[in-house]
Amino acid sequence: MHLRDKVIVVTGGASGIGQALCRRFWAEGARGVVVADRDAEGARKVAAEIGGLALPVDVSNEPEIVRLVEQATAAFGPIDLFCSNAGIAGEPGGPEVANASWQKTWEVNVMAHVYAARAVLPAMLARGQGYLLQTASAAGLLTQVGAAPYSVTKHAAVAFAEWLAITYADRGIKVSCLCPMGVHTKLLDETIGPVRDMLRAEVLEPEAVAETVIAGLAAEQFLILPHPQVAEYVRRKASDHDRWLRGMRRLQDQWGVGR
Repeated sequence: MHLRDKVIVVTGGASGIGQALCRRFWAEGARGVVVADRDAEGARKVAAEIGGLALPVDVSNEPEIVRLVEQATAAFGPIDLFCSNAGIAGEPGGPEVANASWQKTWEVNVMAHVYAARAVLPAMLARGQGYLLQTASAAGLLTQVGAAPYSVTKHAAVAFAEWLAITYADRGIKVSCLCPMGVHTKLLDETIGPVRDMLRAEVLEPEAVAETVIAGLAAEQFLILPHPQVAEYVRRKASDHDRWLRGMRRLQDQWGVGR
């Protein structure tokens, strides 16, 4: 996908990866970039910088996603690329995490992707073209020790992106799934301490992630991996799952989490 003259929506666009994507899309010549975020002031700042449109939105609320799509379309025309990027770290822990916290993490990290697809697909399918970029995580391909809600919801996000790619490819819909490891963002700061410290050893700046996204969209790759080593980790997991699980248990013990 070439981004010049395209209409693009980015959720979570006020900071981190989303902010870097908004700036990079503008630099690529996008006709209109919509910066959507719960942080209305932050969204306005980014939009002002790139001549885009800022819209406040809580991605866990479906009517707000519907309104976002309607307002973006009214402002710039049909949406070419919808980047469902917003996400949260959720609480550390496993089954003991409160239901309300599990549910909130599910709504933001999974259902927001469902709501976005439900809102934009009808018009895209009618035109026979459109692109969905969904931000998941390397944790959705591997796991994240010490944080079951994050791991589970990111796995679900990857699975939903796969399903969309399989189901709608023959009708002109492209899908990419962004799966980074550590990125210098607020979300990394919210990650449990030992895991956060481990990820910082290979942390990328959001701008580097945005560059990888541009290349991935141009190639229309499904998996976009800013950390290329993730592909090797996934191969190891698939080749010997039991060995991989033993290795993850060792890492858990080293980091002192998940107990």
